[in-house]
Amino acid sequence: MRIGVDVGGTKIAVVVLEADGGERLRRRIEYSSREYPAALHLLAEQIRIAQNESCEDCTVGIGMPGLVDADTGLIQNAYNTPYNERPLKKDLENILGKEVRIANDANCFALSEAVDGAARGSAVVFGAILGTGVGGGIVVDQRALDGRHGIAGEWGHTPLPWMTKDEYPGPRCNCGRLGCIEQFLSGPAKNRERDAIGEPAAMARFEDRLARAFSMVINVLDPDVIVVGGGMSKHDEIYTEVPPLLRKYVYHRAPRTPIVRAVHGDASGVRGAAMLWPLS
Repeated sequence: MRIGVDVGGTKIAVVVLEADGGERLRRRIEYSSREYPAALHLLAEQIRIAQNESCEDCTVGIGMPGLVDADTGLIQNAYNTPYNERPLKKDLENILGKEVRIANDANCFALSEAVDGAARGSAVVFGAILGTGVGGGIVVDQRALDGRHGIAGEWGHTPLPWMTKDEYPGPRCNCGRLGCIEQFLSGPAKNRERDAIGEPAAMARFEDRLARAFSMVINVLDPDVIVVGGGMSKHDEIYTEVPPLLRKYVYHRAPRTPIVRAVHGDASGVRGAAMLWPLS
């Protein structure tokens, strides 16, 4: 069995997966304190409780925003968690006495959907999270790709492709740059448009912008399928209106990349964290 942990800004979610993908247990715990020592203790405690209730030799995988810097071992870009700029992997392994695998939460999302979700059986999968922010993960042959710098799939912090005159240079992003995809395709970004021009017009602009962003991904990666999660994934227009728009932007005369909604929903991240340890 495998333990998966999804670390967020306000909570920790824990799951224990059996070999067939069934869930032995799942729970969610709010932080009692955002100070690092207390948050580290809570994380280790919840993993130990899961081990005691399931199996002492469970593997442990953690999905969270950001990445583990390969040079320093510190968590980077996880600004809304108590673990940013901290040696979480090292500290947790010292407490638990075992190896812990940590990956970006979007990678975990994509991995879960590639293994037994909406992209089951696909070789190359792009997982797109459209929520409070915009994240992405790449899975090839059921293995999440980190990349040299641990940022593979981070399409949300590239500029929106084919900007119009009224879009350029774009809003300033939290990362400090102008025109990031996240500032056009996140839930808050779409809601700002809705408040300014009304729902139908805002949704039409969102659909075209999403088609442009997905086309960039297809031109570079050409995935077998794009799986969409996050709060915006509830909009059916993503799956009905966006695919026909791809032919305006993709470097192919008849693009047919499936765009599908995630099967596991909010559970994809925590399930994918457990799957960082493949079944042998």
